[in-house]
Amino acid sequence: MTSEPRPTRRRAPEVLPQSNDDCWCGSGRRYKRCHKGLEGRIEPGIVSPMRAVPDHIVKPGYAATGEVTRWNESAVKSPEIIERMRYAGQMAADILRLAGEFVKPGMTTNDIDVFVHDLTIERGAYPSPLNYHRYPKSVCTSLNEVICHGIPDSTVIEDGDIINLDVTCFVNGVHGDTNATFMVGDVSTEDRLLVKVTEECMWRGIEAVVPGRPLSDIGKAIEDHAKTHRMGVVRAFIGHGIGEQFHTDVQVLHYYDPRNNTIMKPGMVFTIEPMITLGTWQFHMWDDDWTAVTADGKRTAQFEHMVLVTDTGVEVLTAGPNAVSPGR
Repeated sequence: MTSEPRPTRRRAPEVLPQSNDDCWCGSGRRYKRCHKGLEGRIEPGIVSPMRAVPDHIVKPGYAATGEVTRWNESAVKSPEIIERMRYAGQMAADILRLAGEFVKPGMTTNDIDVFVHDLTIERGAYPSPLNYHRYPKSVCTSLNEVICHGIPDSTVIEDGDIINLDVTCFVNGVHGDTNATFMVGDVSTEDRLLVKVTEECMWRGIEAVVPGRPLSDIGKAIEDHAKTHRMGVVRAFIGHGIGEQFHTDVQVLHYYDPRNNTIMKPGMVFTIEPMITLGTWQFHMWDDDWTAVTADGKRTAQFEHMVLVTDTGVEVLTAGPNAVSPGR
C-alpha cells in the first residue's frame, strides 16, 4: 500500500475569507478557528525509511537499538580525547559547509539527509543523529519557523526560505557537533537580519567563555545582544557537554539565569547553539516528538559551534577558514 505525499505548506487563495466565513480549506470550520494566520507554515511531510550504515563504520552504542546509555563522563577532557574531538569537529564543519552549498530551491529536506548521510560515511564516520533516541535521520533540517530537530522528509525547499542544518559526526570514539542557518534564494531583509544577529549571538556567547567564570556569562551575552535587536531567545533547548557521548551533563543556557553557575574549567568541551526568533521564544511540539516550532509561526535561526575551554580563554573546535562561520 502506498500513500500520496501530504502538502507541505498551507496554501491559501489569493483572497482570504473574513474571520467568521467558512475556512478556505473545506474543513467546515470558521476561518478564524481554522487556518487564519497559519498560511504558509511548514507541515509534516512523508519520512522515508531509515538508511543503513555499512558494517565497517564504527558506531556508537545506540546505533542498533535507539537506546541511549548514559554514564558519568568527565566534563574535563584528557589531551588525547581533545585531539580526537578536534578531528571530529573539523569533519563536521566541513560536511556542514558542503551541505549548505548543496541546498537549492526545489529539492526536499530528505535530499539533504541523503547527501549528509553519504558524505559522512565516505569520510569513515557515523552520522550521530541517526537512531539517537530513535531519531530517524542523519541530519536535522529545521526550516523557517522550525526551531530545531526538524526531521528530513518530502518537504520541498522554496526560494526565500531559511534552513538550519545540524550536523554531528561520530568518529574515533567521539562526537563533533555544529550547525548553521542558510538562506535559500531571495530572502527577505527581515530574515537576513535574523540570520546575521543569530550568528552574532553565538559569537558573543563564545567570547564569554573564560576559565573561572560561570556558564551563565554565556547566556547573558547572548540574551543581551538579541534584546538589542528586539528578538527572542528560545529557552527550552540549550547547549550541552559533548565528548564520547553525544550529550553530557553540562548545560549551557542561552539566556541569563544565575543558577546556571557551573564554573568553566580548562579542558571542558561543550556546544553554544542559540536559537533566536523574530517573535516569541515559546514553542509547540509536533506529534513526532522531535520537531519544535515557534508558537506564533514567526521565523527562527540557529548557529552552533563546539568549544574547548583553554587556560586563557576558548578554542572553537568547529571553526576555521573552511567553516560556515569561521570566526570574528
